[in-house]
Amino acid sequence: MTGFSSRVEAVSISGIREVFEAAGEDAINLGLGQPDFPTPDHAREAAVEAIRSGTVDAYTSNKGTLELREAIAAKHERDNDLDVDPEDVIATSGGSEALHIALEAHVDAGQEVIFPDPGFVSYDALTHLAGGSPKPVGLRDDLTMAPEAVEDAITDDTAAFVVNSPANPTGAVQSPEDMREFARIADEHDVLCISDEVYEHQVFEGVHRSPAEFDDSGNVVVVNACSKAYSMTGWRLGWVTGATDRIERMLRVHQYAQACASAPAQYAAEAALSGPQEPVAEMRQAFQERRDILLEGFDEMGLDCPTPKGAFYAMPKVPEGWVDEVIERGVVVVPGDAFGENGAGYARISYATDTETLREAIDIMAEATATLRE
Repeated sequence: MTGFSSRVEAVSISGIREVFEAAGEDAINLGLGQPDFPTPDHAREAAVEAIRSGTVDAYTSNKGTLELREAIAAKHERDNDLDVDPEDVIATSGGSEALHIALEAHVDAGQEVIFPDPGFVSYDALTHLAGGSPKPVGLRDDLTMAPEAVEDAITDDTAAFVVNSPANPTGAVQSPEDMREFARIADEHDVLCISDEVYEHQVFEGVHRSPAEFDDSGNVVVVNACSKAYSMTGWRLGWVTGATDRIERMLRVHQYAQACASAPAQYAAEAALSGPQEPVAEMRQAFQERRDILLEGFDEMGLDCPTPKGAFYAMPKVPEGWVDEVIERGVVVVPGDAFGENGAGYARISYATDTETLREAIDIMAEATATLRE
């Protein structure tokens, strides 16, 4: 009997999914990493119109439609002051595929990939699937990743390091000085910096800067998506941009694994990126208000939580047994160690839910906290 590849055997079903499966049907879900807002109407209508016209009945270019790639390039000029050639963009099936093809195209068997711990669950798994060796690094007290920690971790076997700001699961936002340092490290050590910027529009304090702004060597690749900014997680539309030679190699992986991103989603994304941006600002304001409500609740419970400056997650330090107690009472949260060894003793809370539900969940979490301290 044919066995299983060592790459697949090195990964397992996400700990986040395991929590979901264990929760009751009526549980309040504070584990889900997606906005609770509708996709903007103009994005939906663009997809509907494209479907009705028959425009989406065929493959698009492997890289995506030229119009979408032009919209992505214009977005980077508008939001990041970056001059991006539409030919140096690949539209992907969500940010997840963008991460996947970036690692597949740059990591040889046994090469190291450095990423934050705690960090997004895909970094470790996708490194294994690319045949690489995961090399997680711990974070500062404010849960940001220190450039010096990355630089210290680099060896002759390092292929890439991942920067994620704003970050999942911590909500931390790297400073502009950090981002400049990450670009310098990629240049001086001639390693790839993969900058995961999927949450760039959810910044409450500070500013989002991309290491690509400071890149002179072509060693920074940017991954982004419409998922979080425009509440389009189900549309599965992301992209990757970088130097021409890197895009060409990533395209080789993409064209065989995916051919092209979903055509209707491409038209929706083009409209989202090019159309009114007010929905983005409205979501950001709502998430900030919810964050403040959650932090106040943690403070009243006596739980220490570094202030998340972006995204829509918080990672409080919690007593032993807290996650199980909270889940048993009907609120889904994710144990911090699902995101890496250094996440032990924390829990990830998503506040991408309405205020009334969030307050109800806070009351339940407070009861669980009090019970554990009796």
